[in-house]
Amino acid sequence: MLSNVMLPERKPFLIGPISPAADGALYQQIIDRLKREISEGRLRPGSALPSFRQLAEDLLVSLITVKRAYEELEREGIIFRRQGLGTFVAERGHDRSREAKLAAAKTLLREGFREATEAGLKSAELSELAQQILKEKK
Repeated sequence: MLSNVMLPERKPFLIGPISPAADGALYQQIIDRLKREISEGRLRPGSALPSFRQLAEDLLVSLITVKRAYEELEREGIIFRRQGLGTFVAERGHDRSREAKLAAAKTLLREGFREATEAGLKSAELSELAQQILKEKK
């Protein structure tokens, strides 16, 4: 009889909450969270990622959602899979993740500058606004 067997407790893989109510598809939210963890150094090259099933269970999403996110990250060269071993952060995953985040930041800044220009702000006012926002972040 195995009634007193203690199984080791598995810690959930935390990448932050995802929600159908948040902006973006669930798989994109997973991609964004993993890119952030990698670019900020919390997931280092060679770090093992949870299996599709494990992450789907932890995040309460479908297996297909996690699979799609992992496939996209693999296409971008941020992670890689080894048959029978698992999924891992690529050696250059940090650089590729950072490049992707930088491209997204540039796009958002361009949109913001366009909106500000359309609102009538001049270059000096835009610069001052950017400095104020940077100070708020600290």
